Amino acid sequence: MIAILQWTTLAVCSLAAIARIPSALRGENRSLFFVYAFMTVAILLSIEAPYLAVDSVLGGTNLANLLLRFIIFGTGFALGLRIARGFGADDALRLITGPPGIMFVGAASVAVVAVFLMMDTAGSSAGLIAVYDRDARNAALVEYYGAAGRLYPAFITLALLPAMVRAVRSGLPALVRLGAGLLAAGSVAMTLSLLSPVIPPSLAYLRFVFSYAAILCLVMGLSVFWLSKILARKKRQAHTVLTG
Repeated sequence: MIAILQWTTLAVCSLAAIARIPSALRGENRSLFFVYAFMTVAILLSIEAPYLAVDSVLGGTNLANLLLRFIIFGTGFALGLRIARGFGADDALRLITGPPGIMFVGAASVAVVAVFLMMDTAGSSAGLIAVYDRDARNAALVEYYGAAGRLYPAFITLALLPAMVRAVRSGLPALVRLGAGLLAAGSVAMTLSLLSPVIPPSLAYLRFVFSYAAILCLVMGLSVFWLSKILARKKRQAHTVLTG
């Protein structure tokens, strides 16, 4: 199940990035292409084979996992700016770019690095599974490290949540409201993923479900927005031809 979630999410992100290449080459919405591209890299680094290859180059001490966390931070920031500006959500924009956002990303970054340095990270291990299995101390630290790594993305999605709820309840086109609904669901899933350290071992699969559900909802929501924009443009062109 976990492998299916990983590869499905990778496929969706990759296809979204590839589909954006023509527009990016024309200079249209390049930021959105880079968001998809970075999300693809992040998912790739969560899969064992590519992770081990990259980490071996970095010295085999799981620095690839630390790199993954900061790629996710950067992607979350770019995504937050894009969506907030697109919806005219000044409240979300102030949270993300103002003092609260700066303090939050600073605190989350310090927490991630501090917990990483406390773990015994010798030996490449995708998802830090080998580190988790080393002993009880490292197992607990891996859980808190993962939660720390999700703090900033959760902050971004929660900052956007009010704007997405407003969009869902508005008179905007159906596809736009669907995309906003998917982003809102992704926000909830991302927030639930922060509960990973307290999820019992018997329900450990929920940690992966929450994380990958959040990513899938975000990517699919953005794709629906893009589709809505394309359809609206074609509708305007058709109207111009008919009335011209």
